[in-house]
Amino acid sequence: MGNMARKAPRNDPTEDNLEVGHRQHHAAGVPAVLKAMKMSQEQMGVRRTALTLLRVNQPTGFDCPGCAWPDPGHTHTAEFCENGAKAVAEEATLRRVDRDFFARHSLDDLSGRTDYWLGQQGRLAEPMYKPAGGTHYEPIEWEGAFSLVAERLRSLPTPDAAAFYTSGRTSNEAAFLYQLMVRRFGTNNLPDCSNMCHESSGAALAHSIGIGKGSVLLEDIYAADLIMVVGQNPGTNHPRMLSALEEAKRNGAYIVNINPLDEAGLRRFHNPQTPKGLTKGQDLTDDFLQVRLSGDQALFAAMAKLTVEAGAVDEDFVATYCSEYDEYLRFLDKLDWDDVLTATGLTRAEIERVAKKYRESERVIVCWAMGLTQHKGAVATIQEIVNLLLLRGNIGKLGAGVCPVRGHSNVQGDRTMGIWEKAHDSLLDGLRDEFGFEPNREHGLDSVDTLRAMHAGTVKAFFAVGGNFVAATPDTTRTEEAMRSLDLTVHVSTKLNRSHAVAGREALILPCLGRTERDTKVTGEQVVTVEDSMGMVHASRGRLEPASPQLLSEVAIVTRLAEALWPDGTSGIPWGEFRDNYSVIRDRIERVIPGFERFNERIEEPGGFPLPHPARDRREFKTKTGKARFTANDLETLEVPEGHLLLQTVRSHDQFNTTIYGLDDRYRGIKQGRRVVFVNAMDRQELGFAEGEHVDLVSIAADGERRAEDFRVVSYATARGCAAAYFPETNVLVALDSVARVSNTPVSKSIVVRLEHRTGM
Repeated sequence: MGNMARKAPRNDPTEDNLEVGHRQHHAAGVPAVLKAMKMSQEQMGVRRTALTLLRVNQPTGFDCPGCAWPDPGHTHTAEFCENGAKAVAEEATLRRVDRDFFARHSLDDLSGRTDYWLGQQGRLAEPMYKPAGGTHYEPIEWEGAFSLVAERLRSLPTPDAAAFYTSGRTSNEAAFLYQLMVRRFGTNNLPDCSNMCHESSGAALAHSIGIGKGSVLLEDIYAADLIMVVGQNPGTNHPRMLSALEEAKRNGAYIVNINPLDEAGLRRFHNPQTPKGLTKGQDLTDDFLQVRLSGDQALFAAMAKLTVEAGAVDEDFVATYCSEYDEYLRFLDKLDWDDVLTATGLTRAEIERVAKKYRESERVIVCWAMGLTQHKGAVATIQEIVNLLLLRGNIGKLGAGVCPVRGHSNVQGDRTMGIWEKAHDSLLDGLRDEFGFEPNREHGLDSVDTLRAMHAGTVKAFFAVGGNFVAATPDTTRTEEAMRSLDLTVHVSTKLNRSHAVAGREALILPCLGRTERDTKVTGEQVVTVEDSMGMVHASRGRLEPASPQLLSEVAIVTRLAEALWPDGTSGIPWGEFRDNYSVIRDRIERVIPGFERFNERIEEPGGFPLPHPARDRREFKTKTGKARFTANDLETLEVPEGHLLLQTVRSHDQFNTTIYGLDDRYRGIKQGRRVVFVNAMDRQELGFAEGEHVDLVSIAADGERRAEDFRVVSYATARGCAAAYFPETNVLVALDSVARVSNTPVSKSIVVRLEHRTGM
């Protein structure tokens, strides 16, 4: 690969403008609310802000297009967080990106802009097309767009020469039709954003408890005695989770934060929904373990060993519901404390303290996010969490269980609807029986394998419903090379993003309705549904007038493309009926996917309805052994060469996934800049770098080094030997072939890097 570098885009604020303020140790309540309201009014205007925000996450309103945290049974008047307000503001903005904008900005111009600048331009207003050899996007009529895409797809040498990506914002109805169209076309190439985030969770949980979803509901959070929040920063990524933790704490829960970074949002929480929360706040964290990156597996194995040695195992639960226990005990017996302490960076006393609290707690929940899922041993780590919970029967009872916290509002629902490259035969059989065609049974390509196939030339067309694939994937230079090598790229989007600027030979942008907008068909206003992070399915009703009369819903785009693919109706699927009445789609979902009985009726229930979860509901484990499985995985300690650090990519507070709302990170004291690297002060001094010095970040991999240029060094309270920097700016450092075992998820949380002084500075 050589020495690949990623330079700062030309219109980033200069590093001289970047400020490093006082590192915040509390989540400022009033400033957060004021900032969210200010941004909302700038984007939407005063009246539109009031009308829109009061409908977010309400039973008769729309689901927030941000995170997947579930709604409480009794919603507040303002049932949204700061970042949720920003997400709504950017979708309901009055700014527009139309043909005049694209006439002014070539692809070369757009590709040099920052992600922040691109996102601030506003809503896409009409379908656009970049012809082969063209330098600009040009307007195109919808009918011409569908005909062009259908003709290009039909002309491929095989259906597997196309890949169909999905983001987490797609509704259940659109996702079901999308995977139906793709499978009717003949491929299972359905990469999605789960491949980059919680694929490790799904793989681990499916193996251990027989279902790849979390096992808790909100009432479990409120009833827990002990909650461990691991590899997660709720204050930035899932702010409404803090309200649930606050209520759990009022009910007596003890909260342990396990993370390389001491995140301010878990230290002190200011609840904007109460006067006391705005002013005084609530201390949430009772204990903090500052674990070294990649050390979580060793930590949970050590806690399990201490639990067994203390005679605190629930022997009846293990004997009745679990398998492979003896093999696991042999693994624990060989566990070496020196290895544990090296891997975790903790003291034995710290581990024993939390292990004792675990043994004393009857109801325990472990929550986690991408801080666990994006490591080489991520699947083994999550299986180790399950091992610990199984020892004391903490699966399938009130107040206990596993809680992978999903990042995007319907990413879990997309998977439930069949967006998966490795679909089970049960789904494929259901589609066959319902729609009268035999689906392809070969496993398709996930996100990483799609990029590899692009480089190999076997994938030639890429179609995305939502998301920002270029900014979400690893190895930025190779990703952009792969995308530009394609014959065709198509993006169904609400806003401009990086992926639109990295186009194939031919490229289309198809603008769609957002969650906030009214979707009216001949049968009336339509309702869509989503599934939250805890498996609750509920309705979402947009209320705003569409940003442009040219916008189509995701359902309309999928069904009209399908009609263009089979203009003579030979698909045998009534796409037009689905487009006109979404309740008809739900009728078909009900017949194909278990758990959706009386679908149309139950979405009218306040809060929606839970999907079945055998492990949670009746302690039934649909694994290969028919029981919950203890899993013994070899413990590996990641070796870091002298003079190097372990880097994790993180989000700023002004960010959700790849969307950049602003250039501040209030919780970490950063203002007006994103090209910063957080380093432990002692490591910084030992490595010979000055506070505020500009450096290059260089990652090492089997195929060569990768470089991200011009980052400012900021001392921060991270674990020794560890560092952090924002993505997508540092995605360039993640090698495409550096992936988690089993799940194939990019390893973005344990990148071996060195800091290099910049020459000529």
